[in-house]
Amino acid sequence: MIWINHYQKAEAMIRMKSHTLLLLCLIVFGVIGTCQGGQLRKNYYQFSCPQAEVIIKQATEKYVAKNPQLAAKFLRMHFHDCFVRGCDASVLLNSTSNNTAEKQANPNLTLSGFDVIDDIKAEVETKCPGVVSCADVLALAARDSVSFKFGSPLWEVLTGRRDGRVSRISEALANIPSPFSNFTTLVQNFASKGLNVQDLVVLSGGHTIGIGHCNTFSNRLYNFTGRGDQDPSLNATYAAFLKTKCRSLRDNTTIVEMDPRSSLKFDNHYYFILKQKMGLFQSDAALLTNNGALKTVNGLLNSSKFFEEFAQSMQKMGAIGVLTGTAGEIRKKCYVVN
Repeated sequence: MIWINHYQKAEAMIRMKSHTLLLLCLIVFGVIGTCQGGQLRKNYYQFSCPQAEVIIKQATEKYVAKNPQLAAKFLRMHFHDCFVRGCDASVLLNSTSNNTAEKQANPNLTLSGFDVIDDIKAEVETKCPGVVSCADVLALAARDSVSFKFGSPLWEVLTGRRDGRVSRISEALANIPSPFSNFTTLVQNFASKGLNVQDLVVLSGGHTIGIGHCNTFSNRLYNFTGRGDQDPSLNATYAAFLKTKCRSLRDNTTIVEMDPRSSLKFDNHYYFILKQKMGLFQSDAALLTNNGALKTVNGLLNSSKFFEEFAQSMQKMGAIGVLTGTAGEIRKKCYVVN
């Protein structure tokens, strides 16, 4: 198993270098994102719109109290935004007569809650017109919605993002991780965004809330290798249950919980079901196929460890390819460029 040892050593070195660079960045600049394409900082709107984060938090909590599923929706939307062109709110833009936007890409067709983000942005605009970016609104709404039931923020969101002016369906298709991906593909996809295997496993824990559509995993039930077979890595009892929900490969409307009986509770339960081979997607099951990733999975069975690591990985993800300074713009309405 020489190849595995070399792989693990290389991954450890990459992780060490990544953490060292981030630490140096924080020591020297006091901000995150400087080493990852921008300058985000705490209290960015302290003088330009001091009420911004309070307005966003209160508005988000008002909507989440009525619809708890928004937490999973906003978390997924933020993830999909950051993986395409960085965290620049490009996922919020509508298509135009001469351009098909990210929203129309297949992975984004099941995103929802755009109208709520638009409403939250409108509330901020009433107080501080043209100041707070849609990218920051989305990043804060994702954090505040997931944190709602805890009464305090689960991770820190540094601000100062600006909004992009470009949104292309082709880039969404090329960059958003697929639920059908194997471990190698996932590692490459995350590495292209400056994220490592640790981040991959930790951020996958977001699947502890929310739902999945049958067509994103039914191949594991009915036609895994093209021979009408079932994925042998999927818990047989769980597979039998899923078949009662997803009757065929053609079902693209039925939904099931990603974390059975726990889809509204944000915790580390995902890793317990993963160990029982009950991860819903191939991309979930893939985390058990690598020794390094499996070690991380085992570590995240500790609840305190999960919350600590999730906070760190969300900060890293939230700094991917950010636009700052005079780059991009501050959109007046999140669905259209100025």
